[in-house]
Amino acid sequence: QVQFVESGGGLVQAGGSLRLSCVSSGSTFVINAMGWYRQTPGNQRELVARISVDGSPNYADSVKGRFTISRDNAKRAVYLQMNSLTPEDTGVYYCNKRFEPLPWGQGTQVTVSA
Repeated sequence: QVQFVESGGGLVQAGGSLRLSCVSSGSTFVINAMGWYRQTPGNQRELVARISVDGSPNYADSVKGRFTISRDNAKRAVYLQMNSLTPEDTGVYYCNKRFEPLPWGQGTQVTVSA
């Protein structure tokens, strides 16, 4: 079963930066568009950034200009560089396929203090 392992979260002050990493155990990683999702208490997971197989990124309006998604197919990894963080970015971040998500990993907690 394919697993996603997210890391890199933590506690940071507003205006700070974090870099999230996600490693996939799936051999088909290279042929799948991937996404970073964010979940906050009481809300559904939202897609904040996605990246196509060929590396083309796309962002939610709330993070555009501040977050950068990238991937390394050789490492089966996808990354999310988050700059100029605000308290509204607080949540648990997950990676998964962009389409037909697989079972979710444990995610990584990001907490931004004011």
